[in-house]
Amino acid sequence: MTDLEPQSIDWQTISNRFAHHTDKFYNQDLILRRGQSFNISLTFRRLLRSGESLGFITSTGPAPSESAKTKAVFSLSNGTNSGSWNAQLTSQRDNTLIISISSPANAPIGWYTLNLQIFSQGNTFTLKLGMFILLFNPWLQADGVFMSNHAEREEYIQEDSGIIFVGSTNRISMVGWNFGQFEGDILNICLSILDNSLNFRRDPSTDVARRSDPKYVGRVMSAMVNSNDDNGVLAGNWSGNYVGGLDPRNWNGSVEILKQWKKDGFRPVRYGQCWVFAGTLNTVLRAVGIPSRVITNFNSAHDTDRNLSVDVYYDAMGNPLDKGSDSVWNFHVWNEAWFVRTDLSPSYNGWQVLDATPQERSQGVFQCGPASVVAIREGDVNLDFDMPFIFAEVNADRITWIYDAHSNSQKQNSSDSHTIGKYISTKAVGSYSRMDVTEKYKYPEGSNEERKVFQKAMGKLKPSSSFGPTSAGGRENEEREPSISGQFKVIGILAVGKEVNLALMLKNLTRDMKTVTVNMTAWTIVYNGTLVHEVWKDSITISLDPEEEIQHPVKITYAQYEKYLKADNMIRITAICQASDEAEVVVERDVILDNPTLTLELLDRAKVQRPVNVQMLFSNPLDEPVKNCVLMVEGSGLLLGSLRIDVPALRPKERSRVRFEIMPTRSGTKQLLADFSCNKFPAIKAMLSIDVTE
Repeated sequence: MTDLEPQSIDWQTISNRFAHHTDKFYNQDLILRRGQSFNISLTFRRLLRSGESLGFITSTGPAPSESAKTKAVFSLSNGTNSGSWNAQLTSQRDNTLIISISSPANAPIGWYTLNLQIFSQGNTFTLKLGMFILLFNPWLQADGVFMSNHAEREEYIQEDSGIIFVGSTNRISMVGWNFGQFEGDILNICLSILDNSLNFRRDPSTDVARRSDPKYVGRVMSAMVNSNDDNGVLAGNWSGNYVGGLDPRNWNGSVEILKQWKKDGFRPVRYGQCWVFAGTLNTVLRAVGIPSRVITNFNSAHDTDRNLSVDVYYDAMGNPLDKGSDSVWNFHVWNEAWFVRTDLSPSYNGWQVLDATPQERSQGVFQCGPASVVAIREGDVNLDFDMPFIFAEVNADRITWIYDAHSNSQKQNSSDSHTIGKYISTKAVGSYSRMDVTEKYKYPEGSNEERKVFQKAMGKLKPSSSFGPTSAGGRENEEREPSISGQFKVIGILAVGKEVNLALMLKNLTRDMKTVTVNMTAWTIVYNGTLVHEVWKDSITISLDPEEEIQHPVKITYAQYEKYLKADNMIRITAICQASDEAEVVVERDVILDNPTLTLELLDRAKVQRPVNVQMLFSNPLDEPVKNCVLMVEGSGLLLGSLRIDVPALRPKERSRVRFEIMPTRSGTKQLLADFSCNKFPAIKAMLSIDVTE
């Protein structure tokens, strides 16, 4: 029978990968999408005789079985059998057979082995032909991840770089991110994430069988991209102290993170914050074929006790307090993945929230989603998965309390149902502009529908009997109209190294004289509200004539904040204003200071496989030297791996020029990303779009 062993096998890798939309992957494996046929040609020493036939076995995972659909045994036939594995002879030239093999549209994804069976004179002879990777198929209507719109599919599966929105409601900015899902080893690392999960370790065969379901794969990936519970990819750190790892702001993309995780023997990479988790999860989802995008929610609530309100505390001196476990993040970044919800009604199909940032446990593990965006908008908080938490992130009421340490008592100052969940943003398809998707998450603030949905969600989380005077239903009418109003106005520019100038605008809303005591503080913070250090404080008493408005200047010098400013460049300024024995008015403003500009310039035309020079320009704006300067550069299709350049120290006001070489490997528009760090500026970003020609 050995004379029937194939002399050669041609996997037709190039044409198969092109047909399966996997030609962008750098690794040379045969990468296929489920539900779609692929061709191989087998050349035998001799022709098959009568009574001889061929069959195939595909299998995936450590203990493949036909009942779990992780193994299929099928013969070479002429007919098709859609919905299961099958093989057809499409043509024959002498001893060479061209065979078309199809997989079902709901096959588990991952690494597969293909074996050939030769049946001859009552004997069966089996030999291994090789291995291939099977992915989800957004091009195929029968697949649960099918996306019909061509431009969206190109963006959410094929785009290997992008931008992530960060900052605050009054200053939205963006950072570039290298997803790099097609880079050398990245797909293999993404598949190995599944093999390192708790589910796989507990019960490998069930886990592999469930990899047919994008809902399951997405949830496992959301657990595995953070390192809590399972030695996943990234360790989170919001303390402001990043010793022993990288400041989360220094990453330019997911590629270096995933490679480092593998290189370190699957030990967590340090450190990540929300956009790093989301950028990495986006890479992993796109790599395995689930359409996905990165979403930023500004003024994002972190509600720990499922009551749809977040409590924020101050003391009488104007200090924000780290009290209670609720918080409001200036922004929070998560992902949306596109697939059908077979467990729910079809109206919940489409975008699903997945969040890899470890905030709260779900079924005992730090994982979050998939939660249908439609269900969030409709307040269906009883559905799977993690709906109450995500609903609160965009919809919670924000309640302000003033805490008195002497009497250990607190009193409610105000309740606001409008400030949480603003400017929910994602990158637009095909451009770097910001697309606002807030209306997909909730009805317009202040509309009847929005309050109706909020009450519906409250009712589902709490039996109706528990509606007391403090519940969301009865709050609004308790508050007395304040007699004064205040706000902070920014004056001049906000830049690291410069004085911060604000004005506290105070207005008397009544026709009586008012004497107002104002206690003010300024703290440097991390974007999730972690307090770093008090950098300034002041107390004043002001007399206001009837309906008078005054401006009180606030100045914070560079010397006051420089030692305590984190890479977020955020300072929180608070004023507690009290007129005689009335309720205090809390005025708060977060300001973000601009970094000096980092400029990248292409010095020549970029062509595939031709080295080209790029120049970085940076001017030290400070009156003191900056040292320990490092430039990190990366970009998929522009250079392999990342580039680290040590930049000489800069004297006060000195300008630096650094030239480096890149070698484009792919044509098209590519994104070059740079991060410049030094002792005075922990993370300055730049990005450059480069058109590469053949």
